[in-house]
Order: sequence, then C-alpha cells, then structure tokens
Amino acid sequence: MTLHEYFARQPTPTVELPDPAPLLRSLTQGVLEVLAGVREVDQLARWFSEDAYRSLVTRSNLSARARSARGVVPARPSFEIRSLRISAPVDSVIEAVVIVAGPGRTRAVAVRLEGLDRRWRATSLAIL
Repeated sequence: MTLHEYFARQPTPTVELPDPAPLLRSLTQGVLEVLAGVREVDQLARWFSEDAYRSLVTRSNLSARARSARGVVPARPSFEIRSLRISAPVDSVIEAVVIVAGPGRTRAVAVRLEGLDRRWRATSLAIL
C-alpha cells in the first residue's frame, strides 16, 4: 500500500457501519431545512462527499434567489416522513428513497450512502 492509498478514504464494510435509517431521516430533514433557508448548508458538510455537497450548495443558492425574487421570507418547513425504503446494491453502499409529505405536496428524496472511514457519507442526493 502506498502512502497516498494509506491516507485516502477507506471503504468500510456494511457490518461495521451503524444503522443508516436515523441518518437518512436526519439528512432529509436537514436538506429540506437548507432549501427552505432556515439552516446553513455548512452544518451538513461532514455528511456529504465533495461533489454531493457542491450540488447541495448550488441548489441552496438557487432556492435563496427564488425566495428573494418572490419576496418570500424563509420559514421552517412542516413535513412528515411517510416511508423509508432502503436497498443495498453492493457491500458498503446503501440506496434509499425517503417519502416526505408536506402541506402542499409529497416528495421523494433519493439518497446514496457509501461507507467510508467507518461512517456513512451521502455521495448523491436528489429531491424529486
């Protein structure tokens, strides 16, 4: 093993990782609050890969501009997590869909978690 490989992110087997359900619920709530403008995106940085974090920052900025253009004040979103579907296509990877019901509509949040350095990290997130 080279020095670079030794200090790179190390995949962690699923059996050595915690239950992903609480993290999926918390990430979903956090992301919805970021997009609503009541939470700073930096608070979620440690749970995302670099690419997924950049994507969330971009979407957060677009949401902030849209709120500003319409003159909408940021408000804490009210929603209920209706269901959580988890699948594991390969070891140390979880793909999940969180169904979230709000007052106006129901949405699906798709998340891919990968086990790196003994914890889950979101490498992809999509709100449908």
